[in-house]
This record gives sequence, structure tokens and C-alpha cells, in this order.
Amino acid sequence: MRLICATPNSPMEDDFTYVIRKALRGLNLAPGDAAARAGLAESEVMGLIRGTFSKDAARRLAPVLSLKPDALAGLPDYEPNAVDLPSVERLDMAFGDGQVNAWRIRSGACSILFDAGVSNAAVASALNACGATHLDAAFVTHDHQDHVGGLEEVARRSRVIYRPGDPGHPIQAGDVIAIGLLKIHAFDLTGHCEGALGYRIEGLEKPVCVVGDALFAGSIGGCPTETYLTALDLLRRGVFSQSHDTVLLPGHGPASTVGEERTSNPFFP
Repeated sequence: MRLICATPNSPMEDDFTYVIRKALRGLNLAPGDAAARAGLAESEVMGLIRGTFSKDAARRLAPVLSLKPDALAGLPDYEPNAVDLPSVERLDMAFGDGQVNAWRIRSGACSILFDAGVSNAAVASALNACGATHLDAAFVTHDHQDHVGGLEEVARRSRVIYRPGDPGHPIQAGDVIAIGLLKIHAFDLTGHCEGALGYRIEGLEKPVCVVGDALFAGSIGGCPTETYLTALDLLRRGVFSQSHDTVLLPGHGPASTVGEERTSNPFFP
């Protein structure tokens, strides 16, 4: 377990190979078909998928995958700027060969957690490290195990847990929860996971949006073909309609901003 306060940089969740594979899968497009449409040899597309990067091939392939050519060509060099936001603490927990985030947000005496990590032990260690013995509320973005594995431990510390589909304390898109001076607006981010929610937070030094696994710095969460276009549309309406300086807190990888993702995320304008 690693605890990183505020929101400094961390390794990117996806590289260009994941971005290309996610777009191919989402569009239900075979590498050979994509290569033919881009005027590339299939071996060039397969090279990209397998980790051999070519800016020229990336630029030519991008329009076929409805990706931004400049952003895809620049993705190997993209790293979002660290965000200085003292009210936000990132709980960075090991998950397999990678990591998973939970986010603690403080406002005055209020302490709120977003997502619960991979296990009770992991989230307990992270919360103890930042002195979070008590939580006023916890919110879940989506029901995958690496984000709900520590809910039992979180329930011992929190007055209430808002979880999509939970009949005890239900929350759905359009709901607004007021906690202290904060307002948490839930919105639909279905795509990577059915029923996933994002949370827009008002009342901090900067506008903040918790996006779970719907969006990563430079990428998106993996989606089946059936929900891929829906996921992109919901992200455009729910996230990219927000102000340029809105801080984005993802389920994996570093924090970013709407402005940085508009420029550097190949999936979005």
C-alpha cells in the first residue's frame, strides 16, 4: 500500500497499446480491417498493438478509430501535471501488478471517501495512515471488486455508504447529496460497468469530479462493443462539459484535469 496525499503524478494506467485495443474492441473492428482503411500493412497495426510505436502509423490509424491523431501520436510522452489540492488525499493501493485508487476528501470537519479499494486490509491500512478513523460518508463509483472489496471496513468507519443499486442507501444519476459545505452531484457513467456513477463535487478550492474507471488520464475504461459509444457520449456530456480546471480523480492512475484531457486524451475533442 502506498499513500500519496494531494494528487501528485503516478504511473499512467494505460499506454498507447491499451488505447488502440480498446478502440478496436469498442468499434468491433479487426486489426486487418483497420489497417486496410488506414492504408497501413496489418503488420504495422499489429506492431502498435504489441508495443512498437510509430507516430506516422498512429496518426494514420487514429481517424479510422475515431481517435485524435495528434493526441494518439503524443500519448507515449503524455503525463498530466501534478495537482495541488490539499483537501484531496489519494489512497494508492496495490492491485495485482498495478494499483487502484480511493479518494478521501476533507472539508472542514467533514471526511468523505470515494470507493473502498481492493480489500478490507488494504483500505484499513490506507485510512489508518492518513488518520481517517471516522468518515461522514462514503460513495461507490461502480461495483467491481477492486473498488468495493473494502466496504466492510469502510462501513465500520462511515455513517453512511452510497452505492449504486443498494436498496439501503440508494443513489442514482441526478441525485444531489449535501454533506457539510459540500454538494455531491451523481451522474451516469455507464459503459465500463453497468450502473456506474461519477460524482461532481462543489465546495472545494477547485471543482472536482470523481470518475471511477470510466476515464483515465489519456484513456478510458474498457467497454464491450455494446456500451462503447454510450460510454463516450456520457463522458462527453457528464465530464467534458465541465470547466477546464475541473480536477478529475480516476479509479486508477494519476489525477488529471478536464483541460488536459481535452488536449491529450485521444478519445475526446
